[in-house]
Amino acid sequence: MYFRKIIILKPLLYLALIFSSLQSFAEAPVGSVYLDGSKSDFALILAHGKGKHPQWKVVEPLRHGVHEQLGFHTLSLQMPVSDKYWSDYLYDFPKAYETLKQAIHFLKAEKGVSNIYLMGHSMGSRMASGFISKHASKPVKGLIIAGCRNNGDAELSCIDNLERVTIPVLDIWGDDNGKDVDSAYEREKYISNRYTQVAIEHANHKFDDKEEEFVSAVVAWLKLQNNSKE
Repeated sequence: MYFRKIIILKPLLYLALIFSSLQSFAEAPVGSVYLDGSKSDFALILAHGKGKHPQWKVVEPLRHGVHEQLGFHTLSLQMPVSDKYWSDYLYDFPKAYETLKQAIHFLKAEKGVSNIYLMGHSMGSRMASGFISKHASKPVKGLIIAGCRNNGDAELSCIDNLERVTIPVLDIWGDDNGKDVDSAYEREKYISNRYTQVAIEHANHKFDDKEEEFVSAVVAWLKLQNNSKE
């Protein structure tokens, strides 16, 4: 009788171990900075610009503003960085896409979020728009590009990426930067009920001293998408 009990328990123990391994926690990408939105079903993923970090200008005030004003989860990522010419960043895009995939998986699997928005600034906006253009099936509800430019090959060009983006887009820039303004004008052809353009007056590429206006514009757009209330 004792021997028969051992035979019965072994398969049960084996199944328990398998189940336990399947329940392993999803992890946020290395170097990312997270603000917990508690039971909110909404999240914003942020991607900084070339050679920067998750708490740098533009993404730092925005991650706090969206969290405080809308209660979203916010996850600011450490994107690939290196000391090289901007166009050579194209070789880092596959790594950037893997980071974005991991961020989405973390928010969905670990935090139970189903409404995810993706924001990128400068090189981060190129990476974010490139990601959406190639991964339309990923559960991202909307895209925010800040200071995005159209030059460069393949996924470096925002205007080329946006040809293949079908989700709602907020295209925002500072109107004191000629390169950003010119790029935004080239994208005017996309303006529609789905595609919104906003220029922040007297703001440079980094929105210096115009952080409040920048955050307010993004929050207003997110509210419009989600019918959120203050």
